[in-house]
Amino acid sequence: MKRLIQSKNTYLILVTALIIFLFVKAADKSKSIDNQLVKNHNANPLEVVKDSLKIIPAADQLQDYLPLLEGKNIAVVANQTSIVKTGKLKEPENSFRHLIDTLLSHKVKIRKVFAPEHGFRGKADAGEAVANDKDSKTGLPLISLYGKNKKPGQEQLKDIELVLFDIQDVGVRFYTYISTLTYVMEACAEKGIPVIVLDRPNPNGHYVDGPVLESEFSSFLGMHPIPLVYGMTIGEYANMINGEQWLSGKLKCDLTVIPLAHYDHNKIYSLPVRPSPNLPNDKSINLYPSLGFFEGTIINAGRGTEKQFQRFGAPFFPETDFAYTPKSNFGAQNPKFNGEKCYGLDLQHTPFLSKVNLEWLIDAYQKTPKDKAFFGPTFTAHAGNEKLQKQIEDGWSAEQIRATWQDDIAAFQKIRVKYLIYP
Repeated sequence: MKRLIQSKNTYLILVTALIIFLFVKAADKSKSIDNQLVKNHNANPLEVVKDSLKIIPAADQLQDYLPLLEGKNIAVVANQTSIVKTGKLKEPENSFRHLIDTLLSHKVKIRKVFAPEHGFRGKADAGEAVANDKDSKTGLPLISLYGKNKKPGQEQLKDIELVLFDIQDVGVRFYTYISTLTYVMEACAEKGIPVIVLDRPNPNGHYVDGPVLESEFSSFLGMHPIPLVYGMTIGEYANMINGEQWLSGKLKCDLTVIPLAHYDHNKIYSLPVRPSPNLPNDKSINLYPSLGFFEGTIINAGRGTEKQFQRFGAPFFPETDFAYTPKSNFGAQNPKFNGEKCYGLDLQHTPFLSKVNLEWLIDAYQKTPKDKAFFGPTFTAHAGNEKLQKQIEDGWSAEQIRATWQDDIAAFQKIRVKYLIYP
């Protein structure tokens, strides 16, 4: 009997030791993978296996918001990025269904769809007027929130009991989807209609940088005093709009944010659908905060090519080995220097950016003949101030200009932290 007890004790000890060993090995393996991701992230995150399958957008978490929609007449603010993953996580990444179709299959009472710049299907050029229409698939009325009608009218919200907002942002102040969010929240606050924001990752959410908007330069290209790159998801930003009382008359919206799962601001996220016609891939999205400045200048930033926001150039730059010719295409019916050979820089192989690069803007200004107007009328709206244009014209270096941002960025960071949902 004594030997039997000893044998059982020995067996239990061995099993316990084996379980502990396997647990430790698994933890070490997990830690090793995390360390490798961090190492690769610092080297070039776009070459790392994407975290897209680990991060779960709010739209995919139907159980969290479908009960809030039940029995209500709703309007949806959506575009081509408003998608729901259809199958298991191991299925192909392109296995998606539009949010509208998903909601209708669950008998949600959608009464109308509001669409931002570029339209419901995301095919319109930047700045192109988008008309009201009907969705050919569902027959739902489509109301454009771009052009003269940037804010939902009270008549357009008649009989609407709730507004659902689901649009993929890229975390740059002059990307107009966050201005649409402000106007939607404001219109709903005026009418007492609740808003639900389905949160999505910010592909530029890993840093905060750039000049902070000065109030006198508020426009649809930037409505609130935030840096060019503000490092927040669209749900976090919605909380900030409410909390900082940025709505007209200091109104407060009845706001619910459905959060992401498994997201933090340092995770890499590759968008499954281009968020607008001229942001076709990860590289263009990463370079957009820096090259977007060119939208307010005479310089072409790749529109009219297949490498939008991954190059810049002009016919009057010094001749180099790199050249391209912009032509009318999807998203750019009449690009700058249409049909003209442009010389410039190819940036598609540049390292991953974690700050705004001013060297390219300064370089382009210096290469532009003095008899040509480099800065256009919208540059101050893109910059959010008049200082940047004057600093470049006066010959300031990128380091000198960046130094003038730091106090404002530090002040913003203190505000930002109050509204963060994710680490």
